[in-house]
Amino acid sequence: MASKGKVRGISGQYPLVQNVTVTEGRTANLTCRVEFNDNTSLQWSNPAQQTLFFGDKKALRDNRIELVRASWSELTISISDVTLSDEGMYTCSLFTMPVRTAKAYLTVLGVPEKPEIDGLTKPALEGDHITLTCITQGSKPAADLRWFRNEKEVKGAKEVNASGKTFTVRSSLQLHVDRNDDGVAYTCRVDHVALTQAPQQATEVLEVHYAPRVEIIHSLAVPQEGQYLKLECVSKGNPSPDPVMWTKDGGELPDLDRMIVEGRELTFTSLNKTDNGTYRCEASNHLGTSSAEYVLYVYDPNALGQRSTDHALIGGVVAVVVFVTLCLIIVLGRYLARHKGTYLTNEAKGADDAPDADTAIINAEGNHAHAEEKKEYFI
Repeated sequence: MASKGKVRGISGQYPLVQNVTVTEGRTANLTCRVEFNDNTSLQWSNPAQQTLFFGDKKALRDNRIELVRASWSELTISISDVTLSDEGMYTCSLFTMPVRTAKAYLTVLGVPEKPEIDGLTKPALEGDHITLTCITQGSKPAADLRWFRNEKEVKGAKEVNASGKTFTVRSSLQLHVDRNDDGVAYTCRVDHVALTQAPQQATEVLEVHYAPRVEIIHSLAVPQEGQYLKLECVSKGNPSPDPVMWTKDGGELPDLDRMIVEGRELTFTSLNKTDNGTYRCEASNHLGTSSAEYVLYVYDPNALGQRSTDHALIGGVVAVVVFVTLCLIIVLGRYLARHKGTYLTNEAKGADDAPDADTAIINAEGNHAHAEEKKEYFI
């Protein structure tokens, strides 16, 4: 990678140059131009003020330095396989009276080495506290280190130390290990301006050992006499738990003709009432033991059917009672509303029957005169 910075110099009979940035190991081109030149020679010198080229004449014996183009208006040279020691200020001189110069700075980027991850214990135990450390050397400027748990980025603690012209960068990641970390990939990625194509990275996969956990899965929600039932003992642990152990009510299984144990499964070929009880599944590895219980109650199919019928009958009766109650409430409400309206209308009956306004007033007054004779009834 090589790039050029801002043009330096003044147009006319002055040399014009540009800063150059190049990645270590690549090739840098240094160009000096003059817009107006009266056949005056151009010269390139290195940071130690050693002449590299005077016109088209090579002055320094360095096989890495080659002439690219030489004319009265331009002098371009190349430095291949650039190292960090090549970095510095290069000078282009135009030999007029007085001599005129322009300076270009060559920046060399140090390529970071592939990172390494230390501190991983294999296997780790659930509950352990471990610290993963990622380190990369040789970067210039200092590289950036990023951590990823599978594809999700997590934050680490970064430390940068100078080592000559380059930097050594470390990043630490502290983990409290649990079973969910088993099989998780932790990746340390190096980001740097010199890595133009793809970042450098290292990955470690965490192996975690943990004690088993057990649960029992059953194939029937309501076991009935004569049915087939399978109980599966699902155990998760690392290392994988030893073959599981089945017991009934704290003792051995009583009827091995109808109760078949195959691996982690307990199968009942035909259930009956004698199978009622508490079944226990136990699994273990060198880190611990875990167990789970299942209480089996075998139902009589006939009694179960009669119970379903009774429930349906009760549900129907309740529905009818609720419906009748709602109907009564509606009818009663309409009845009360109708009688309230009649009372308000009769209150001014004399006024409604009057042929004109004067008669209405007289009738109304007559009604008020007999107010004491009225009786009101409220329902």
